[in-house]
Amino acid sequence: MITPRYLVPFDSRRANHRFTDVLIIGGGLAGLRAAHAVEPNLSVLVVTKDKLRESNSNYAQGGIAGVLDPEDCFDDHIRDTLIAGANLCDRDVVERVIREGPLRIEELIRWGTQFDKHAGALALGREGGHSHERIVHAMGDATGREIMRAVIEHTHSAPNIDVWENAFTVDLLTLEGRCRGAVIVRAGEQPTMVWAKETILCTGGVGQVFRESTNPAVATGDGTSLAYRAGVQLRDMEFIQFHPTVLYIAGSSRSLITEAVRGEGAYLVDESGERFMPKYDDRAELAPRDIVSQSIVSQMKETSQACVYLSLAHLDPHHVRSRFPGIAEACLQFGLDITTDRIPVRPGAHYMIGGVSVDSQGRTSLPGLWAAGEATSSGLHGANRLASNSLLEGLVYGAHAGEAASRSAAEGPHRMMAYRIQQTPREQTRAFDIADVRISLKSLMGRRVGVQRDAEGLAQAHEQIRSLSAYVMPHQFDSVEGWELQNLLLTASAMTAAALSRCESRGVHFRSDFPEADNENWRCHQTQQIDVDGGYPQRGELITRPTSDHVAPSQIND
Repeated sequence: MITPRYLVPFDSRRANHRFTDVLIIGGGLAGLRAAHAVEPNLSVLVVTKDKLRESNSNYAQGGIAGVLDPEDCFDDHIRDTLIAGANLCDRDVVERVIREGPLRIEELIRWGTQFDKHAGALALGREGGHSHERIVHAMGDATGREIMRAVIEHTHSAPNIDVWENAFTVDLLTLEGRCRGAVIVRAGEQPTMVWAKETILCTGGVGQVFRESTNPAVATGDGTSLAYRAGVQLRDMEFIQFHPTVLYIAGSSRSLITEAVRGEGAYLVDESGERFMPKYDDRAELAPRDIVSQSIVSQMKETSQACVYLSLAHLDPHHVRSRFPGIAEACLQFGLDITTDRIPVRPGAHYMIGGVSVDSQGRTSLPGLWAAGEATSSGLHGANRLASNSLLEGLVYGAHAGEAASRSAAEGPHRMMAYRIQQTPREQTRAFDIADVRISLKSLMGRRVGVQRDAEGLAQAHEQIRSLSAYVMPHQFDSVEGWELQNLLLTASAMTAAALSRCESRGVHFRSDFPEADNENWRCHQTQQIDVDGGYPQRGELITRPTSDHVAPSQIND
């Protein structure tokens, strides 16, 4: 597969230009936290493909994990994270993020976030994989929405931060081995070349690669794909977390049923009403998400049903309604009373654990480019993210990436300039149905690269993605829908290749043909990077490289 370096043609001699000290791509929690970490004497431009409110951060229901209870301790939260991560977490990263967590939560409170309280103190919930109540939440099950409300208001009060909404970042601008900014298209305008001293990538997730997903429509893997085209190293792309409980109503959009429902005591039952989780794991419904998702899929196969059910009928109805008002309202639209009726659920793509490789400061493999949040692979989550550690990571890494980028921008040359870069138009191919190709890809990924995988299915997926890419990638689109499709294909290709290469089961990556973890050969990370020569990716660019020396490299040529 030949991947074009830039998806759109441009000529810097005739283009629109914008200059900023720090460019932040993505307006979720990580991106806005990064913006506030930049020194106020530096200019910041935040670009987001939709409105600031439209991000995975905004849709987070459960909350943020933090050690805030006197009976809890950092060591326990660290241990819970390491256990969930299936021996692939970076312990130094885990300790750093968790120990910094309470300070970041207190910061949100200072910025105006109204977390739920009980008897005057923060109300703390518990979710799967946690040994203590340590999840702060807001408005019952609308934590992300409340956090983003407060952070967005705080952002609008900062005079050095400009925000472009409805602005699609097509590609990173690179020259002489360094990121120089990005090519951005605003609604109804020609591409703008935004030149920045430092750029921070905070584009969120990839859930729209799959048919079943909790992610909003904007989560199309744009960040991983534009970074990949620029030769930036990706890591652990096989690890995507499937949330066990996504509302399953045929023909409707999928809605997340937060982990906190099970934390409050909800049961998972099958069509006959049997509570099945205890037979799969001693922790039952409070097992980590990978265990619960795999158990649900196994139970669905055993019973030949398309879903299982959450039951809250044994819990206090008043508490249920007050704790989960958003879920109650969503289910009521389909005639379901969550206090009495069983809620049909099945796993759906939820959180991308792999992504752009970053160090402890959010630095990527490309000078001038930093990254934070779900678009990255930081080492915090290992092979499986512990519930409610994601917003925590976005806050901590957003702050550190913003601080590091700010220092770099201040220390570099004060004068900014536009460089001469030209991308010539490519030959147009015949028109085709973007929506049809997208549906085909999403269905393929769900069938072959879902909760349970095997070599045969992954190889079929890889071949079909290559076939789709053969006529989609050379096409030069002039719409967001077309660019998103190209990004989805590139991200799906990287995910599938990595999953095919990892011949074991670990965390969220379950191979039915290799059902056990192989610590001798596979307790390691895999990295992928397009070889860029003269600004263009070459043939055979998809190379999966385990990072441990004792593992023989596996090369997969597209």
